[in-house]
Amino acid sequence: VGGRQLPAAPLGLRVVRAAVLGRPVAHSLSPVLHRAAYAALGLDWEFDAIETGIADLAGLLATRGPDWAGFACTMPLKRVALERADAASARATAVGAANTLLPRSGGWLADNTDVEGVVAALAEAGIAPTSVSLLGAGGTAQAAVVALAELGVRRCTVLVRDPVRSGELCTTAARAGIAVDLAGMDGPLDARLVISTLPPGAADPLAGHAWRADQALLDVVYAPWPTPLAVAVAAAGGTVVSGALMLLHQAARQVELMTGQPAPVDAMRAALLATAPDCGVGSRQ
Repeated sequence: VGGRQLPAAPLGLRVVRAAVLGRPVAHSLSPVLHRAAYAALGLDWEFDAIETGIADLAGLLATRGPDWAGFACTMPLKRVALERADAASARATAVGAANTLLPRSGGWLADNTDVEGVVAALAEAGIAPTSVSLLGAGGTAQAAVVALAELGVRRCTVLVRDPVRSGELCTTAARAGIAVDLAGMDGPLDARLVISTLPPGAADPLAGHAWRADQALLDVVYAPWPTPLAVAVAAAGGTVVSGALMLLHQAARQVELMTGQPAPVDAMRAALLATAPDCGVGSRQ
């Protein structure tokens, strides 16, 4: 899949359905965010959560008709979503993974709004990264690397459980112009910004690290929240950014891509807080 763009869907095409795909996916807050956006925009659209594994994706895409506005893709589909698409945006190509699939006249277009989510979440929290430690090497970590490159970061430390499985992340970093220092999960955590892209529970052992007040953490986990890692950084006086804030901003970009209208971020934020008041996202800062 290259960076070639497919033409936009024909004007007047009636698209009224969208969904988040993944496994597991029942816990996803994406339906809350997208449904709130549709309501605020006056759109009579539906948004569902569809349990979808890697082997299921191609068949699902082949059977969805013109009434579909697109799909949000979560674990474990972010890399295979790019592979199954007919074309890709520049960001998805740079990342090497996609979290968004959009119907176009020539097939499915892959995009990646996780990059936007990281950039916007850090900006809202007032974090301008200088030194960075990144935990994990999956599709979300790849998006974080591209986001860091867009923010001017040129080097980061990546802590992984299995360095052998970090090849795709290193390829993404090379494309983005970021030098990577690989380390195990017992590697250095002294960077001013730590981004954890690990699944729930995987970063818990790092809560015992001697965190500092001048450090910041973006933990992409949002359920359960707060994570032990977030609690530890906050207790040391550090700045903590919940994965729910990243989720909000990446979903806002998905809404724009699917509807062609500016996302009603305030309405989406309010719905998120009403559903998950302890998710770590406050009122607009």
